[in-house]
Amino acid sequence: MTLRFSLLAASLSLALPAHAATTALHCGNLFDAASGRLLGPSTVLVQNERVQAVRPGRVEVAGATVIDLGDHTCSPGWIDLHVHVGQQSNPNSFSEGFRLDDVDFALRATRYVRRTIEAGFTTVRDMGGEIAPHLRDAINQGVIPGPRIFAAGKSIATTGGHGDPTNGWNRRLSTLAGPPGPTEGVINGPDQARQAVRQRYKDGSDTIKITATGGVLSYARSPDAPQFTIEEIRAVVETAKDYGFTVAAHAHGDEGARRAIEGGVTTIEHGSFMSERTLRLMKDRGVWYVPTLSAGRFVTEKAEIPGYFPEIIRPKARAVGARMMDTFAKAWRMGVPIAFGTDAGVSPHGDNAREFEFMVEGGMPAAAALQSATLHAATVLGQTDLGQLAPGFRADLVAVAGNPLEDISATSRVVFVMKDGAVVRPLESTP
Repeated sequence: MTLRFSLLAASLSLALPAHAATTALHCGNLFDAASGRLLGPSTVLVQNERVQAVRPGRVEVAGATVIDLGDHTCSPGWIDLHVHVGQQSNPNSFSEGFRLDDVDFALRATRYVRRTIEAGFTTVRDMGGEIAPHLRDAINQGVIPGPRIFAAGKSIATTGGHGDPTNGWNRRLSTLAGPPGPTEGVINGPDQARQAVRQRYKDGSDTIKITATGGVLSYARSPDAPQFTIEEIRAVVETAKDYGFTVAAHAHGDEGARRAIEGGVTTIEHGSFMSERTLRLMKDRGVWYVPTLSAGRFVTEKAEIPGYFPEIIRPKARAVGARMMDTFAKAWRMGVPIAFGTDAGVSPHGDNAREFEFMVEGGMPAAAALQSATLHAATVLGQTDLGQLAPGFRADLVAVAGNPLEDISATSRVVFVMKDGAVVRPLESTP
C-alpha cells in the first residue's frame, strides 16, 4: 500500500450534494483498469447511475446507503464482446431449430442473461441472433434483468457459408423456403452486402458481424475456408460506417482473416489458424483480436462425446481448441491488441469468467486479462463511459472473493454486482 493510501485508510468524511441519493461502496481492494493495478482499500461513491468519486480508504458520507465490500476486491463491471444470448449448446441444438419457436428460445434466454449479469458481466456484445435486439430492449425497459446488450442481429454470411441458415437442409425444405438473401443475412456480391447492412440497420442492430470463413458448428466440412471476397467485405465496412456501425469478422482461417483485416473490420473473432504474417497485419492496422478460448475448449471436450455433435462437426471441433490457444499465445507475445470475448452460448452462459483463466494460461498477465474485459473492451465498443470506475463513468461494479491478480480464478467467485448504480446481485446472494 502506498504512503498516500496508508495515511488515508482511516475513516474520512466527504460532503456531497444532498439532492441526489448516494451509495458508498467500501471495497477491500480496487482494480484500476487504466493502470492495471490494485489501489488498496477504496470507497466508490455513486449518484444517479454514475460514479461520482473514488476515494482511498473508508469514506463516510452522511445519509449515504453503505454497502460494505471490505473483504472483497472490486472491479469495473466486465464486458464480454462475443456472446450469443439467444442460445446455449446442448446435444439437441441441431434439431431444436425445427421444433421450437422463437418465443421458446426467448424464454430460455431470460435465464441466460440473468446468469451472465450475476457472473459479473454487466455489458455484452451479441454476435449474431435475431432474439438479442428484443432482449436488449426488454432489459433496457426494466422488463427483465440482464446485462447491457450491443446486438448484431442476424450475422451476414455468403451462400453455403457459416451463417447460412439453410445449411444442412434437405432439398425439399430448401425449395419450400427459397434461397435466403440479404434480408436473411445471406449475400453474394458487393451490392447485396450493402443491402444486408441496411437491413440490419432497419432491424435495429447496434453493430455488424460477418462470417468471413467457415465455422466449427455450421453443418459444413470446412472450418477455415475464406467465404467473402475483399470487395464484399469492403462493401460491408463502407456501408456500416455510413450508419455508425463497426464490423466484427468471425474468422478461423488465415486467408479469410487477412481479407477481413485488409477490408477494414474492427475485430477478428476466434482467429484460430491465423499466421504470424496475419497477426503482424492486425497489429500494424490496430485491428482487435477477440480470441474466445472458452468456446475452443468447450467444443474440443464435447467432440469426444459420441452424439453430442453431428459427425460432420466432430473433426472440426477436435482441431480448433489447441490451435486457438496457440494463436492467442502468439498474438499476446507479438503485441496484437486483445479484447475479451467468450462465445458464450457455445460455452455455458454464466461461465464467462473462465476465459480469464484460459487467457492467463496462455501467457497473459492477470492484470492485462482484466483490462481486456474492461478498458479495452469498452474501447472496442466505442463507449467512453464504460470499463472504468472513475468519476462520470457508469456505475457498473463487480466484487469477488480474493485477489484476482494473485489468483485469477477469483473472477469466478463473484459475490456482488451493480449495474448503472442498481444492485443486481446483493452481497448475501449465492451463486
